[in-house]
Amino acid sequence: MKLLLASQSPRRKELLTNLGFDFEVVKIDCEEILSESIEIGEAAAYLSELKANAFRNLVDDEVLLTSDTVVAIDNQILGKPKDEAEAKKMLQQLSGKTHQVYTGITIKTINKTITETDVADVELDEISDDEIDFYIKNYKPFDKAGSYGIQEWLGMAKIKNLSGSFYTIMGLPTHLVYKILKEI
Repeated sequence: MKLLLASQSPRRKELLTNLGFDFEVVKIDCEEILSESIEIGEAAAYLSELKANAFRNLVDDEVLLTSDTVVAIDNQILGKPKDEAEAKKMLQQLSGKTHQVYTGITIKTINKTITETDVADVELDEISDDEIDFYIKNYKPFDKAGSYGIQEWLGMAKIKNLSGSFYTIMGLPTHLVYKILKEI
């Protein structure tokens, strides 16, 4: 089996390596557009499957893994911020509240496609504007849904409580990936 990881995320690469899998990183060019009518709980899986379907045809021994993470609060999806102002606005929205992190995975072979989503609840302490500015300046969270990484300063300093998998919040529900890949 030749595992292909369709992600440029260093976090996903690290997690998959730590699970003990050998893999090759591949690039998929896919416009990630969500329909207004999609349910928040289905968005990450939809985007993950969209990426998998945009990849070239697989051959017999190949297995493709795609993933997508979305952060949601107050029935609104927070994607990756475009700039500092958008990152600051997102972090202000999350400050002192509980939000959800959904990570969808798609594992595709020549014969089948398996898509699953895992969700975690994250409660953040209040984050001051100075702390937000510090975080954005030092960690540049522009490649992260919701403008933060759980493994960075903001996660260490401001997460009060979480319910669900730490790794789902980090961007890859490792328990699901491991289970499905072992079955394949």
